[in-house]
Amino acid sequence: MLKRAFALLWAILIVWPSWSQDRKVENRPYCDLRQFHFGVLVGAHLQDIELLNVGPQQIEQEDGTYVERLVSCDQDRWDPGFTVGVLGELRLNTNFQFRIAPAMYFGTRHLTFLNHSDQTLHEERQEMKTAYISSALDLIFAAPRFNNHRPYLMAGLNPVINLSGKDNDYLKLKRYDLFFEVGMGCDFYLPFFKLRPELKFMYSPSNSLDKDHAKHLRNREMIMYTNSVSKASTKIIALTFYFE
Repeated sequence: MLKRAFALLWAILIVWPSWSQDRKVENRPYCDLRQFHFGVLVGAHLQDIELLNVGPQQIEQEDGTYVERLVSCDQDRWDPGFTVGVLGELRLNTNFQFRIAPAMYFGTRHLTFLNHSDQTLHEERQEMKTAYISSALDLIFAAPRFNNHRPYLMAGLNPVINLSGKDNDYLKLKRYDLFFEVGMGCDFYLPFFKLRPELKFMYSPSNSLDKDHAKHLRNREMIMYTNSVSKASTKIIALTFYFE
């Protein structure tokens, strides 16, 4: 299904100029001929995290005995955030560009823990603040420009540094992570600048969870919540506006 979707998008880019034969006066007709240019970006995004729960676990009590506990954790919604940054873009040829876009992603993920061990279901919550410093490296394939718009597809890698996380949180993410990203957008040539709205999907295939976090907890009652998750895969859907 995904291959068919990208094949359709590729076909759209190829036949784009033939959809309309009405030529208009072009704004900034030579801006795409620059070898290198800069810009700024702002946007909004939605964050989600896939959590793999371990199921029943044995918890050691203060008297040395063990009891079985069952705790589940989930982020039950996509949480919003915002993005700011800059970009530099290198023209490779008529259709391909290489872009580097250092940016910061701010947001909060809302996690819910359910303790199924007691007769009454007990609930704990965590607001996981996220502040990523990223530097996306993207390859852009653009269709030929027609009038004052030009659609494109993009794909790339986005290494990030996680500046958030507290030692007294139930879950904590690793400091370093890597996202794969794919998306599409369109250049709009305005009289004084080029506006580029872009929608992309970012996914980290690695385990983003800090597995050593439980060792630093001072409150032993938190350990069963921390150890209830064995893997975390982070996802972001981003709508970004580039001003070039």
